[in-house]
Amino acid sequence: MARYPSGFIADLKVQADIVRVIQEVVPLRKAGNSYKGLCPFHNEKTPSFHVNPEKGFFHCFGCSTGGDVLKFIELNEKLSFPEAVKSLAQRFGVQLPEGGDPEQDRAAEAEREALLKVHELAAAYFREQLAAPSGAGARAYLEQRGIAPETTDTLGLGCTPPRRDGLTQHLMEAGQPIELLRKSGLLTAAEGRPPIDRFRQRLIIPISRDTGSVIAFGGRALGDDQQVKYINSPETALYTKGRTLYGLHLVKRAIRQRGFAVLVEGYFDLAQALQAGIAPVVATCGTALTDRQARLLRRFCTKVLLSFDPDAAGAGAAARSGDLLIAAGFQVNVVGLPDGQDPDTAIRQHGGAYYVERLKQSTPYLDYVLERAAESRDLMRESQRTAFVNEMRSVAARIPDPVARDQFADRIAHRAGATEAVVRDAIRQAIGGRLRESPSALATPVQRDPLQSEKGLIWAVMHQPEAAQHVLLHLEPAHFEGLYTASILEVAHSLAGVPAENMPETMTERLTEDEAALVHAIAAMQVAPAAVEDCGDELRRRRHERELTAVQDEIDRRQRDGASGGIDDGLLARKLDLQRRLDALGDPDRRAGR
Repeated sequence: MARYPSGFIADLKVQADIVRVIQEVVPLRKAGNSYKGLCPFHNEKTPSFHVNPEKGFFHCFGCSTGGDVLKFIELNEKLSFPEAVKSLAQRFGVQLPEGGDPEQDRAAEAEREALLKVHELAAAYFREQLAAPSGAGARAYLEQRGIAPETTDTLGLGCTPPRRDGLTQHLMEAGQPIELLRKSGLLTAAEGRPPIDRFRQRLIIPISRDTGSVIAFGGRALGDDQQVKYINSPETALYTKGRTLYGLHLVKRAIRQRGFAVLVEGYFDLAQALQAGIAPVVATCGTALTDRQARLLRRFCTKVLLSFDPDAAGAGAAARSGDLLIAAGFQVNVVGLPDGQDPDTAIRQHGGAYYVERLKQSTPYLDYVLERAAESRDLMRESQRTAFVNEMRSVAARIPDPVARDQFADRIAHRAGATEAVVRDAIRQAIGGRLRESPSALATPVQRDPLQSEKGLIWAVMHQPEAAQHVLLHLEPAHFEGLYTASILEVAHSLAGVPAENMPETMTERLTEDEAALVHAIAAMQVAPAAVEDCGDELRRRRHERELTAVQDEIDRRQRDGASGGIDDGLLARKLDLQRRLDALGDPDRRAGR
């Protein structure tokens, strides 16, 4: 019989939504903080069957049947416990662990418990250091950021002293073995050198799972000589950043009561919101939202307000997160803030009431993404209409509700000046993964695989970031249209001004799991797929070719229509200019990516 580690079972129940599972069998209605309905396990006319989503259990006061989500599946579907685990994992897209040695499973579970203890001891140590005389600098920084002592206590904030091994020595004196400390990620050790603390001279932010157990830490630099502003714990047996939402353990009740969550990017965005009494706020901490995080959030609400930085990187993160949340069945809005402000600065400068008003004025995500795409293009040009429809059909394909999808298709058609039938057909192709050539409004298909020029530029971001930045500074997002890795390259382009040494990690943190996996696969290549300068030339060449095709199409159309006054001199001048640009880039057969 299959035996699953208890840690896996606990994580599976976190990912699963007990209300959603039971509602497939029992009609439920909200009753305070729980749900109630007629018990499926005995006949009754008055509802006595209750589901508590916060605690993750059900109970019938009529027949005394109760348990967690797995027990419900066991009883309702007449399955054994292992079969119920498999059924629930398949339903929520959670990969089952490979069958292993029970002794190894017990050892892994014991290690997880030991790691939890280590993190508990470390969190207490960090809090003590903040209160100590050596914590004066961290306390001054918190005061400067407008964080009150009560908020500091709520978040469990701490700090580290200037010592290189203060935490390491403290934990070893508490009887924690050095090998366990290595696995916790709380220390680092170069070969042949003694171990030192990962976090040194930093403000420390504990990161907890939704049950409240500390599983990782974030560290904000306090010293002027520290080049990396934020560092986080590495992924461990306890912590996977793509499955954790910062602050959820503090606000899950408020999210459920309010029916929505506000998703922000940073630790201090959340801290200021909590301090202002704006409770239903969780943070991704600068990483791209993942489907696992979305499933976790789905246990508590069906609506999300995205409140990211208004810069290019934040807008890109909002678009990727919005697409994922729409596909997961959420109602999604985007919160607008003035340029230069994030939730942290907005609340500090204008107060909580101002930010609440911005939340109330948030824009439905589909409106936001449609207008953003339309405003960035000249929809009077056929090539630009093509790019607009191609981008929007990918968004529409993720909308699970067919009625909402058709309504969005009509809006795409209206903005693009295309027929509704053409746009709806394009969306059906996107849903089925068939990006075949379609009518003229959709003449430019998205690439199915990365070109050598795409891979070469991504490889350079990871291995030669200074050279990659030099190339990216001379490109625009329009150079990435139609490329397989367009979303990745747009993120890289938005980071062209950050310190080069920070670029690889910062970029991968802003990508989805699938995008990051592709980046790591490209980075693993032993040799650069193409010279980075050649990659820039190739992307410019492809853009010039697309524009030249559009210009020639317009010239041909005017000739067919017999335009009065002949062909516009501006069109001919543009055609000649594009041809000169292409000639200057050289023979396309010698360029990267061909």
